[in-house]
Amino acid sequence: MNDTRNVIDEFKGIPEEKIIRTLDENGVELEIAIENLERDFNMGTIVRSANAFGVRHIHVIGRRQWNKRGAMATDKYLHMHYHSTVMDFVSEMKLRAKVIVAIDNVDESVGLHSVELPKNAILVFGAEGPGLSDELLEVADSVVAIEQFGSTRSINVGVAAGIAMYEWLRTYHL
Repeated sequence: MNDTRNVIDEFKGIPEEKIIRTLDENGVELEIAIENLERDFNMGTIVRSANAFGVRHIHVIGRRQWNKRGAMATDKYLHMHYHSTVMDFVSEMKLRAKVIVAIDNVDESVGLHSVELPKNAILVFGAEGPGLSDELLEVADSVVAIEQFGSTRSINVGVAAGIAMYEWLRTYHL
């Protein structure tokens, strides 16, 4: 059988349920949330990167429908959680003792180089362009920005998510 799924060789020919079980056993504690206000195509990139880095849980805040094309079907192997409002999301994270770290380059943010992301963090990303909502920024435990040195106002949110996830992994798993 020629397995055409986007999986590494060790998972070729293995049923999805077994892949998920294996990934769950070896996954990392980090979780990711995406505020889905605009059905941003970058969500798929964030989900795909999360899968690559061993993240097991993705939280979508707002619209349930998102553009899955960029995920390259990697969302099939993750646990997707949907929250209709920011407050629903925050309530669940507080019950689970997760530290909400908003990643956005707004005035009140601190540079990624100057913080250690908490081990029990959930990193939250917004849509390309508008970023995170004011409501989410207000309830986050911290707001972190990735330092930039060029002329552009911001880097792509999918790229920012990859950088932030890798920084967490560098601290706790590498």
